[in-house]
Amino acid sequence: MNTVRPSSGTDRSAIRIGALAPLSPPGWVEAGRHLLAGLELAVAGINSEGGVGGRPLELVIRDTAADPGRATAAVDELAGSGVTALVGEYHSVVARAAASRAAELELPFLCSSAVLDALTDEQTDRVARLSPPQSRGWRLYADFLLGAGHTRIAVATEPSVYWASGAAVLRDHCAARGGRVVELDARALTPAEVCDEVVADRATALLLLAGQPEPAVPIVRCARRDRRLAGLTIGAPAGQPEFAGWQRLLGGDGAGIPFLRYLPERLGPLGRRVGAALRERLAEEPSFVAFEGYDTITVLAEALRSQGADRGGEALAWGEVEVDGTRGPVRFSRVPGIGVLQWDEAPVRIVDRDPARPDRFRTLYTC
Repeated sequence: MNTVRPSSGTDRSAIRIGALAPLSPPGWVEAGRHLLAGLELAVAGINSEGGVGGRPLELVIRDTAADPGRATAAVDELAGSGVTALVGEYHSVVARAAASRAAELELPFLCSSAVLDALTDEQTDRVARLSPPQSRGWRLYADFLLGAGHTRIAVATEPSVYWASGAAVLRDHCAARGGRVVELDARALTPAEVCDEVVADRATALLLLAGQPEPAVPIVRCARRDRRLAGLTIGAPAGQPEFAGWQRLLGGDGAGIPFLRYLPERLGPLGRRVGAALRERLAEEPSFVAFEGYDTITVLAEALRSQGADRGGEALAWGEVEVDGTRGPVRFSRVPGIGVLQWDEAPVRIVDRDPARPDRFRTLYTC
């Protein structure tokens, strides 16, 4: 999908922003749709108020389809077309490819929703990130499990840098506190065989470090129907239950599955207003990814206002930006072990869908 919005390239005064999102399979299309909804809503709002310095913002959208090579090619093409900055992306491995290439090309990139710690190999001032790093959220998730008495934890995982990184965070954090994590290959094992392995290992929690709907949904269905696993806690730290598609596929079976959610427990006035507008645009409850998209444009617009939209090869000074986002005040800093500038105070909670009301979320744990 190659799309220019909103003015189809007819307004030569527009500030053109490259936007990356997974909008076709095998990408997580539902996440991409929410991300794009947030980006577009913020652009529309800024343009309705006169744009940035009297110039409208224009999104130039590229579909990454969860393909790192496709993302890298899109960055090259967008840089060649003269976009002022890049925004977006949901999949961590894809965002890593885009961030690395953007840094090489000295093109500012504000990553919306990817959490992999090593977003770039080298430290860079060109890239900033709104979503919390994986190590922070997944350590919190490990603390939640250990606090609930789970010391034998199974993870059903697929081959991926992202899943491997998450598994390592869980394994190391649990091991240092007396817990044990065993990895099960979700590609090599059927859902029934995954359940057999969980029983054999006497695990009390099974985490889904695997794609949605396949193979995560079939594993959940199988585990819910296995009488041997009646007391099993099923978890999804990557956030699969956040989206309405999860509930549509699983119904009540998809409730009571804890996941990481990057929203505060209560939104402020701005967050509530934006949430209502996103709900109308999406025709469903907006995910935290939609809010991340909105905040991305809000932050970028403030950087362009304060530092100028025509900067040539000069990087946007992300560390100088401070703006009220939908989920709290956004400011970037250097975080040890993270090569990009990071919003270190992004909200992190562990929630699940309430079994009594699967369309509602319960807060289970927060930092």
